Amino acid sequence: MDTPPSNNQAPATLQELQECITQRHEQLSKRLQQVARFVLEHPNTVALDTVAVIADQAGVHPSTLVRFASAFGYSGFSEMQSLFRQKLVEHTTSYGERVRLLKQSDSTSVVNSNTILQEFVQGNSLSMEHLPDMISARQLDEAVELLASAQAVHVVGLRRSFAVASYLVYALRHIDRRVHMIDGNGGMLEEQASVLGEGDVLVAISYSPYAAETSSVVHRAHERKVPIIAITDSKLSPLVPLAKVYFDIKEADVRGFRSLTSTLCLAQTLAISLAYKLEQQEGRSSGRFDTPAPT
Repeated sequence: MDTPPSNNQAPATLQELQECITQRHEQLSKRLQQVARFVLEHPNTVALDTVAVIADQAGVHPSTLVRFASAFGYSGFSEMQSLFRQKLVEHTTSYGERVRLLKQSDSTSVVNSNTILQEFVQGNSLSMEHLPDMISARQLDEAVELLASAQAVHVVGLRRSFAVASYLVYALRHIDRRVHMIDGNGGMLEEQASVLGEGDVLVAISYSPYAAETSSVVHRAHERKVPIIAITDSKLSPLVPLAKVYFDIKEADVRGFRSLTSTLCLAQTLAISLAYKLEQQEGRSSGRFDTPAPT
């Protein structure tokens, strides 16, 4: 049996619902966990399609969707679905849906290099357009504050996320931060992670299917009470429950190949924001930021 909402009140906004789903995910039955993952990862499908279509795509019976909505305090699935529709009205169709439609419309066309270039450009442009909607100022400020106060920053990102991790290490070193790359080079992952300690911060980057090695490093950091900044692709990522701050980034998916453009933009934003923050702190400590004289 699924646990009812603790306050017997259904979440009033989509963001509240998503946060509630994330918090209660482990309490749900396996079937409802399946629905939870689907509604978090396919919000536009939930907003636009019928119960029958959504259930088919989620791989569950339509009654399971009704039970899922009821578990979060709604009178029916349509009441919960209205939150998704309201959010969709506020924003244009997501990059993923647009790229999917683009591929469908071009299904009979000859695929060449220029076609693929146009699809990647459009997909990445739409992903970047939606990036500010995925990230709050509070998340950015908290992450930058953690990086600024850290004695050392450790970065772990394997497989597809390796490019982002490498860039972040590069950028942080160029603003004179003490930063270590945990990449498991030479089979030394455990040894590299063993130096995580008090006063440090771990930046962990991982996308589905999540690298077990990254998860292992994150658990070690959590055990040592090292704050974790997670960059991932789902609120149900194994990194999220252990993170002090997490970023849920939805990248463009073109012909089965997921991009890194938005994640790299986030990494650059964190590094440059940190550089400005450190410069301001240095200026205040040296007295360079005096109050300007009245004009």
